[in-house]
Amino acid sequence: MGESSSDSVSVDVETIYLGGKEHIVRTGCGSVSVIVYGDQDKPALVTYPDLALNHMSCFQGLFFCPEAASLLLHNFCIYHISPPGHELGAAAICHDNPVPSVDDLADQILDVLNYFRLDAVMCMGVTAGAYILTLFAIKYRERVLGLILVSPLCKAPSWTEWLCNKVMSNLLYFYGMCGLVKECLLYRYFSKEVRGYAEVPESDIVQACRRLLDEKPSTNVLRFLQAIDRRPDITEGLKMLKCRTLIFVGENSPYHSEALHMTGKLDRRYSALVEVQACGSMVTEEQPHAMLIPVEYFLIGYGLYRPSQFNGSPRSPLSPSCIAPELLSPESMGLKLKPIKTRLSTKR
Repeated sequence: MGESSSDSVSVDVETIYLGGKEHIVRTGCGSVSVIVYGDQDKPALVTYPDLALNHMSCFQGLFFCPEAASLLLHNFCIYHISPPGHELGAAAICHDNPVPSVDDLADQILDVLNYFRLDAVMCMGVTAGAYILTLFAIKYRERVLGLILVSPLCKAPSWTEWLCNKVMSNLLYFYGMCGLVKECLLYRYFSKEVRGYAEVPESDIVQACRRLLDEKPSTNVLRFLQAIDRRPDITEGLKMLKCRTLIFVGENSPYHSEALHMTGKLDRRYSALVEVQACGSMVTEEQPHAMLIPVEYFLIGYGLYRPSQFNGSPRSPLSPSCIAPELLSPESMGLKLKPIKTRLSTKR
């Protein structure tokens, strides 16, 4: 472990993180782990995972997809931010530390950007992470180039979600990361097709996620859950967003209607919705190929392209014919995005 500055500690863990480097960044509301992949001279892509997840359990499927990895790593340096205490090998956070609010978590992102001397960044978040990044974009509009949101939240919890969160909170407090908590979380993340039923076994991605959940300190998960459970409705703030936004949602996601609500509140000139059939909330893991072509055309609006050797990959289940023609029309901002819908049932 080596001291990189008075404000942070940088830990080189390249073997564990397949070429990435972990930085522990001290912020105004505690320390956060940031895994950095790629050339820091490139534009920045910041990711933020869902509840109880980190970059390995939330974005591994997308970044291990060769075409997507080439597109993103060719154009960006990736900064994977973990919610406090959600990084691999995290110790339990002291009970005496106050539970952060969602505003605190959004402000931590600002501290991370300032630490790395990043100006405006592209953001990618999943569900709770999508909420935090959207809140960050509302609060600090000049620091966000664009949003790629997967099964996002923008309203306060519904009664159904509140009840589920209350059950999980009590179980985490009294029993830790027990079997019922894991089942609630897996329902949150994945569709029935991959969770398994009757004689159909769990898929590999669900089994891997289940193992990773076992490693999470339950007190840390409880703290993030409490922050998200107390979140305010940010629907009105969506009208202030000026960056382009690309939303993915699985049609079997518990947050499908919330993604539709959010899309309806965004400026239709600069937003697009992609619904993925037979998929749960975590499209990044369950059907990462479904994200490839929409993300590629989204990035074209910023003058960013896929490396030529990957153009026209036959392994991608998407083709330009799946994209609404309006999405491909150049406008003054580079690309006009309209709500679109894909009907894909390709499994990993």
